[in-house]
Amino acid sequence: MKILLVGSGGREHALALGLKADPSCTELHVAPGNPGIATIATIHPLAITDNDAICNLAKNLKVDLVVIGPEVPLVNGATDVLREAGFAVFGPSKAAAQLEGSKDFAKGVMRDAGVPTSRSFTCSEQSEIEKALDTFGAPYVVKDDGLAAGKGVVVTNDRKVALDHALSCKRVVIEEFLDGPEISLFGISDGRNILPMQPAQDFKRAYENDEGPNTGGMGAYSPLPWAPDEIVEETYEKVLAPIIAEMAARGTPFVGLLYAGLALTIDGIRVIEFNARFGDPETQVLIPRLITPLASLLYKAATDSLDDAVLQWRDESAVTVVLAAKGYPDSPIIGNPISSIPEIDHSQVFHAGTSYDGESLLSTGGRVLTVTGTGADLTEARDRAYRAISQIELEGSFYRTDIALNASVAEKGN
Repeated sequence: MKILLVGSGGREHALALGLKADPSCTELHVAPGNPGIATIATIHPLAITDNDAICNLAKNLKVDLVVIGPEVPLVNGATDVLREAGFAVFGPSKAAAQLEGSKDFAKGVMRDAGVPTSRSFTCSEQSEIEKALDTFGAPYVVKDDGLAAGKGVVVTNDRKVALDHALSCKRVVIEEFLDGPEISLFGISDGRNILPMQPAQDFKRAYENDEGPNTGGMGAYSPLPWAPDEIVEETYEKVLAPIIAEMAARGTPFVGLLYAGLALTIDGIRVIEFNARFGDPETQVLIPRLITPLASLLYKAATDSLDDAVLQWRDESAVTVVLAAKGYPDSPIIGNPISSIPEIDHSQVFHAGTSYDGESLLSTGGRVLTVTGTGADLTEARDRAYRAISQIELEGSFYRTDIALNASVAEKGN
């Protein structure tokens, strides 16, 4: 099976490894890719915002499956162009990708599907915004209605900060704050069926102890030893299956990866948000744990044939830690050389914001590399991840040292 994977981040590097490991994958092409992906696949320069370029590349390569990684081409309708050209595509249509592309749209689908979520107001005028902020009070939760590269959400006790963020957006969704631990739970769907994956937890704040600004994610781990035993089944029954049924009923079936961000409140699970693709950095801990051949699995989803599919998982833990550039997330400094990337057993370095300038590997984004360690438990996985990331040299870079720390301590206590 010839496969084209679209994207260039750490998520795509992890997906590329998973696809390549499947014996059914005979050729793997990635566009535009990155230096890490280039070691395992053929990469092709390409603008992911150009739907016709993506489709033409798929035609020229005569691929059997196209996998869309990032949210931008999904929301731009790349899958519609590809499907019209006759390709099997893993990724939702433009209409279905609005579950991520519009927070207001997602709220409407959840309402109609009976999916538990927070109360909210959608606002575009300052008077509406101020009334919504005062209705819910602090902590204020303000979300840009559209895509914002992981930086569109502000959670703050400062009303002025909340108001300023709201006014900087064309339209915002203002929600009540959901108190409780947050988890990510993905589901793979063919438009009718959805297979829940294992839960993971990511860390959005830039600094230790969940302080600092929101980011695209500074690390993640899986499994979650502290999570309720029934969390996967409950999320399937209350969230994933109802959303897939509602999207199908609307005539816009969701084919691809449905990401549910959940809060475990005292009143039960509540949906914080949906994404329409594999999450980053959670993918970097889930793919290393997945036994089920990934290429065959995604092809079944793309061709409406998940009826008999079953997911199998390794009985091990995975922890991933993000190496971020100085100044991330507000004004990351790019263009600095990266050196001393280690090769260590039971750890994997995923490239995200990197490129080659001649012989030198340079940083090109805020999140530069993601380092995943695996082990018999979270403590061993953490040790391996941190041992590897501590060896990487990038001037001014930083990483959180507390990824999965509390969970590993609790796991040892049990």
